[in-house]
Amino acid sequence: MTRAASRPVVVVGDALLDVDLVGTASRLTPDAPVPVVEDVETRERPGGAALAAVLAARSAGGREVVLVTPLADDEGAARLRALLDGRVRLIEIPASSATPVKQRIRVGDHSVARLDSGGAVSTFGALPAAAAEAIRDAAAVLVADYGRGTTSAPDVRAALSAASGPVVWDPHPRGADPVPSARLVTPNGAEATRVAGLDVTGDGLAAVGARAQALIAHWGVGAVAITLGARGALLSYGEGAPMVVPATPVTGGDPCGAGDSFAAAVTVALAGGAVTGEAVTSAVASAGAFVARGGATAWDTEPAAAPAPAAGVDAQGPAPRLAALLDRVRAAGGTVVATGGCFDLLHAGHVATLQAARGLGDCLVVCINSDDSVRRLKGPSRPLVTAADRARVLEALEFVDAVVVFDEDTPAQVLEQVRPDVWAKGGDYAGADLPEAAVLQRWGGQAVVLPYLDGHSTTALVARSRV
Repeated sequence: MTRAASRPVVVVGDALLDVDLVGTASRLTPDAPVPVVEDVETRERPGGAALAAVLAARSAGGREVVLVTPLADDEGAARLRALLDGRVRLIEIPASSATPVKQRIRVGDHSVARLDSGGAVSTFGALPAAAAEAIRDAAAVLVADYGRGTTSAPDVRAALSAASGPVVWDPHPRGADPVPSARLVTPNGAEATRVAGLDVTGDGLAAVGARAQALIAHWGVGAVAITLGARGALLSYGEGAPMVVPATPVTGGDPCGAGDSFAAAVTVALAGGAVTGEAVTSAVASAGAFVARGGATAWDTEPAAAPAPAAGVDAQGPAPRLAALLDRVRAAGGTVVATGGCFDLLHAGHVATLQAARGLGDCLVVCINSDDSVRRLKGPSRPLVTAADRARVLEALEFVDAVVVFDEDTPAQVLEQVRPDVWAKGGDYAGADLPEAAVLQRWGGQAVVLPYLDGHSTTALVARSRV
């Protein structure tokens, strides 16, 4: 094992003890309209930074995971230590405050109440030298902030600023600002809205992208990935088009702990050498699989394989004419998504991008270059397939609702006619200024970048066929 591969992942933050009191309810109390919960079973698990550390350890491929957290000498801490034993290495910051315990009272899969104890803020001592050393030398560091004061401590912040590996910061509304050296900050949509403080309404991609840019400027960090629950995540570097990673739809499941799962997966991927966009893409898949297998309640079960990309929507016969399609979607308050390209020799890279684009809205319009336009862009030997045949193949895909052929070098004119809410391109444009972005700004649309399936291109296919 190389030194890089042997360096640990370190999780810094507020550890909690989570307890589920799960029972049945078939009647209400006679004195109030509340359920009587009977046959209660107690299920304990690590919470907060402790859950993030355990999830990181499960996906770290044998790499050591170290948890740095304040812990007191009370019953809650003892139970938490027992849960962590053999899973992560614990470096404790001596604490005098009670260990926070969060108890959910649940009937089946539904929570009916939560009981919190342990106070809102921790009281703890100095950061041990072993913790500062572990943070400094880590392959990657995850800050799992639960607003109890750990991330505000000057010695903790100094150690995080000195970390040699990438720092991922999962923030909390009551927590401290990330250190400026953080590679990636991962707020959820509600957290991003509160912190950004922008007069931007709505939860569309344009509004989310604006908040991400504002957060990068506010914090001075490298990138922000705003997690959007079932919609996936939006990754912004502050300039250029953001990358949107759609999530695979999950039926049922428990979303509790999904944010910890996402942050842990991002950190492990960065520790392994992934670039930020790759790490976010893998983390969205990991979080979806985590929710699908039960969320935090299944924290100690074996991870399921990451779900395959979503296959778009159900097709109800041939796509209607474009005008009728757009009218129908907009009348229902839906989102129109468009993408474009030559799509000469349709391959797996095209399919992955189209599937992801369709997941961003309620219909997908594909704008393809005409034969003359392709020749001007690619040379006299292209296209290999005529525009009519390319359109027919694309229209046969269940996640494509309409195809438009344009003769210009760019789709600007057809975009003016379609006026999509979202324009999506493959991830090889990540961080770049998409030329179509300025066009979409005229009606409040958003240009985004989607993950790129590496190693797939028509040009490469043509080159291989000539060998």
